[in-house]
Amino acid sequence: MARKPPSLRIGIDTGGTFTDVVTLDARSGAMRVTKVASTPLNPAIGLVRGVDEILRQAGRSCDDVAGLAHGTTVATNALLQGEIGSLGLIVTSGFRHILEIARQSVPAGYGNSYFWVKPERIVPLYYVREVDGRLNFRGEELRALDEASARAAARFFRRHGMRAVGICLMHSYANSAHERRVADIIAEEFPDCALSLSSVVLPEYREYERAVTTLVDAFVKPHMETYLRRVHEALGPPLDTKPFLVMQSSGGVASAADIVRKPITTALSGPAAGALGSAVVAEIAGFADVVTLDAGGTSTDLCLIEGARPHLTNGGTVGPFPVRIPMIDVKTIGTGGGSIAWISREGHLKVGPKSAGAEPGPMCYPNGGSEPTITDANLVLGRIPSALIGGGIALDASRSRAGLARLAQKLPGGMSVEQLAEGIIEIANWNQANAIRQMTIQRGIDPRGFALLAFGGAGPAQSPAVMDLLGMQACIVPPNPGNLSAFGLLAVDWRTDHIVTKVMHEDAIDLAAVAALYASLEADAIDTLKHNGIDPARIRVVREADIRYAGQSMEIRVAAPSGSVEQAFLADLISAFHAAHLRTFGYNYSGQQKIELVNLCVSGLGLIERPQIPKLSHAANAARKADRKVYFDGSFRDTPIYDRVSLPPGLRLQGPAVVEEFGSTTVIFPQQELAVDPHGILIIRPAAPTLPSPASGGG
Repeated sequence: MARKPPSLRIGIDTGGTFTDVVTLDARSGAMRVTKVASTPLNPAIGLVRGVDEILRQAGRSCDDVAGLAHGTTVATNALLQGEIGSLGLIVTSGFRHILEIARQSVPAGYGNSYFWVKPERIVPLYYVREVDGRLNFRGEELRALDEASARAAARFFRRHGMRAVGICLMHSYANSAHERRVADIIAEEFPDCALSLSSVVLPEYREYERAVTTLVDAFVKPHMETYLRRVHEALGPPLDTKPFLVMQSSGGVASAADIVRKPITTALSGPAAGALGSAVVAEIAGFADVVTLDAGGTSTDLCLIEGARPHLTNGGTVGPFPVRIPMIDVKTIGTGGGSIAWISREGHLKVGPKSAGAEPGPMCYPNGGSEPTITDANLVLGRIPSALIGGGIALDASRSRAGLARLAQKLPGGMSVEQLAEGIIEIANWNQANAIRQMTIQRGIDPRGFALLAFGGAGPAQSPAVMDLLGMQACIVPPNPGNLSAFGLLAVDWRTDHIVTKVMHEDAIDLAAVAALYASLEADAIDTLKHNGIDPARIRVVREADIRYAGQSMEIRVAAPSGSVEQAFLADLISAFHAAHLRTFGYNYSGQQKIELVNLCVSGLGLIERPQIPKLSHAANAARKADRKVYFDGSFRDTPIYDRVSLPPGLRLQGPAVVEEFGSTTVIFPQQELAVDPHGILIIRPAAPTLPSPASGGG
């Protein structure tokens, strides 16, 4: 009898504290989750341990695995933690100071440039080399490339032991010939050097953003190449022959080979997977508009989802570096379960952004750190159990209490350990609430019309309180909230993004040229997906365009109509831009100002089967597994503790209560109520007010 093809898909999300793993059987729909400790010095070790552990728990073998999808922070961590050294830049002659000139904008929070000092350039001026040769904005050659200057630059970088070089020549977005020839010369002279070409990384105009994005890509390339090679070696046969996909910031996955060629696309890989998993859960729960809150051990990631789609942006920052790549719009703040509580120089209590991380971890962890964290505060208040991840990490409440007591002594007023712990949690909640306000109110969006979807190991313990602070509709907690990002990796399509700059005023738009450019971009996208083995029947292409009003300096990206490029296409595109400008800025100049078409964009999607969250099959009454004293509103209260796996669909509970599960804990606060939906999704709302009984007697 022929063996059935492998059906097990594995999603692996590597975080700062834990590596989360989810398996989904495509035939049965069965899902399984686990967590293992991350290994920051070599994340590949934690990844392989997680895969081995979940296969062992499932009683399955490597032969059952159809493929793996991975969300990684390697690129981000390399930029945030690594020393930016051994990096060079090649530019067109006369443009050596491109990084120094940069942009005239001053970061928010500084009244003017007198109080702001520019950060160090990603490449010191000494390591910027010039080559002669020049193209115009149409890609026409004005001066031939001087190959001798390119060869001299290559030898300079070899002498100085550069690990990576970015090549960013003027107007290479319109014609890549000069950049490609410079790359060939460097490969001849210095084959060990990693190269990134701006015409590959970001083929659009604006040389400063193009240069920085290219340099960031070049810098992380050796890190990503080393990491993926280690993963490949550690997986070993037969897993090293299975498809291994890596999450991109844009909300799609790509093959490991494609990622090595362009690693900058993974800059916000893990948070993007969480946002996509959240969109699936929110839609199932009946909420199209949500703010996602992913609180892990080190930080909290927030994302706005409207109409069941995460917000996207084509420009953001990774640390201090401005990068222009398609990415899900995620805001990160330094508040997580491992965030350390400390006293400022002025004597104020602060929480984060410094974190105890995975090593050493909160004080209550075995071999934990010496400073109290949010996790220690929750433990002392009784809001989390005495052991995490199914008993895998035993917690020492006495160490947490001692650390908090020492910190309390530094504060005036004789604060008790419990009062300090509650204060730490309140500060953390306001940190998250204020970040949500910035994402919503500053964009003209009322958060009261949204639900809060909480996940991550540390999210559901506090998010119901954040919901109350903002007056949001509900707090949604998905099944296995500590593993939602890993689940999201299994809900992600293959994706490849392609762009070309073509600036055209509304009165001079050449529709034939636009049609030809879109056709070329679509062909490139389809070829890329076919090369990765995607069935042509599952390939879709999506058009977009970057547009601005004539005279503006920045664009808005809008969806472009499919089909033939004719006058109706142009009219619909312009209408979409006016609507987007009104939605983004609160006004537009429809009928008053002409537009300019700037960039044409195409995304190729290889559609996958979406994972489903099965409905709960049992309908038994939920039994308390224990009672525990939990601190709320200034005192300990006897609080029922429930095991999530025993909660039946349709169940309603009044707070206070605590729901525990592998990987996370949900706290239902007083004056809140919990409902369990048919799929086991927890929905927490403010309790309905109790109406006073009618007065008796005459009136």
